[in-house]
Amino acid sequence: MVVDGRVLLDGGAPLLPHMSRVGVDPGAIEAVFLTHYHGDHTLGLPPFTLHRVFVDPRPITFVGPEGIEERLEALWDVSWGPDWKTVMRPRFHATYEVAKPSGKVAGYKYETVKLDHGTSGSNGYRIWAGGKILAYSGDTEPTAPLDELVEGADVAIVEATGPGDVFSHMSWEDAMALKKRHPKTRFMFNHVYNGTVDGAVDDFQVIEV
Repeated sequence: MVVDGRVLLDGGAPLLPHMSRVGVDPGAIEAVFLTHYHGDHTLGLPPFTLHRVFVDPRPITFVGPEGIEERLEALWDVSWGPDWKTVMRPRFHATYEVAKPSGKVAGYKYETVKLDHGTSGSNGYRIWAGGKILAYSGDTEPTAPLDELVEGADVAIVEATGPGDVFSHMSWEDAMALKKRHPKTRFMFNHVYNGTVDGAVDDFQVIEV
């Protein structure tokens, strides 16, 4: 997901083709918020990084859980081999920031809420953009911190993985219950598989909020 053309929320594959299809300039991204390091949230980032090395080397900040610099630099290294450190890294104007309880990046105020997601956990983010509060969960179980994340948000992008008992994720039933508990928040559900659920976001959907 991209907010205001400047903030990227997670980076699953294939990131660059998706950006092209919805008219997002990958060089304009100023901040990337990562919820956790699972592959479906990060493996679109190596080609994106290559774009920022050779095509548009504007500065960028990555915000995420503990170990963000080590985890991402290891991903770049395994993706691009020996040339990463010698050729590419000097041209990659990136900084890494462990997410704070509250902070500001690229002019956007944010808050971090620690969510439950298997053994790894996940960062949820509340981001202030255009006078609105956006809550973004990434992957999460339907536990109390999720309600804390969503409370008072204008828009919430929350996963709704599938029906029934879904290990370490949100079920459709959990998602509907969450929506009912927060009637003033506009919900958009993602991370959906095997069908659909009311409120699910369509692929390549551009939304004004």
